[in-house]
Amino acid sequence: MEIDDRVEKTLRREAKAILRQRARALRNTIPPEALAARSARIVEAALALPPIAAARAIALFWPIVARNEVDLRPLDAALRERGARLAYPSIDEERVMTFRWVESTSVLRECGLGFEEPPPDAPEAERLDAVLVPALQIDPRGHRIGYGAGFYDRTLGRYCPPARAVGVAFDFQLVPEIPITEGDVAVDFVVTDVRVIDVAAGA
Repeated sequence: MEIDDRVEKTLRREAKAILRQRARALRNTIPPEALAARSARIVEAALALPPIAAARAIALFWPIVARNEVDLRPLDAALRERGARLAYPSIDEERVMTFRWVESTSVLRECGLGFEEPPPDAPEAERLDAVLVPALQIDPRGHRIGYGAGFYDRTLGRYCPPARAVGVAFDFQLVPEIPITEGDVAVDFVVTDVRVIDVAAGA
């Protein structure tokens, strides 16, 4: 039984690696202008989502443009206009991710991991109301595939709850089921350019 367990875990990890590769390849085939239009619809839907509309402390992520990620930059501006305080992911020398407050996105810098993050002396966010999470693929149960490093899976438990985790992805990245592996943490909501899914409600 234990051997079967190990085999199944290995197969799930291998399946996720294959799905990750295919998802990246698929996203790279979509024209930038189409992705920009889809990102704009995701921003609009996110602004209307009750946990974000009511939030005063929110973690976003700056898009890796070269990887065609969902572009939430307009969401930053809209949330600041509402008076929300915003944080962005930061990874330290021990490869531990946290979220740090950012008063202006002009301070974000690429620090060797491919994405822009706050300076290490920016104050750490101790409590958040909502965390927006990127995905290469995501399913209606809130399980997602990222780039494989597990940063969000290891970090979300420190903030959620009380924060609500919101996975954002293009609708073509929504799949019926993601293989679950040890340490995976599901998000509470899924927002795409076509639909919004409340995971707990199943709709």
